[in-house]
Amino acid sequence: MRRFSKGDRVRIDIPDESDPEHDEYHGVHGQIVTVFKDDAASVTGQSQDSKLYRVALETGEEVDFRGRDLRTPIDE
Repeated sequence: MRRFSKGDRVRIDIPDESDPEHDEYHGVHGQIVTVFKDDAASVTGQSQDSKLYRVALETGEEVDFRGRDLRTPIDE
């Protein structure tokens, strides 16, 4: 899994159409403005879950995502 840093441009990727955030965010691009660390990895057993990324979307909204929901952007 790619690691992202503050300032990286990303694309939100939520392929599961039953996910409540799919319709609103899937395919939207933005820029990482903050990277938080938390203890979610102790619950999930997945070390990559210890980071939460705050993304400033092109709409102006800022939303937090786990790394599994982020991809490199598609060239526009």
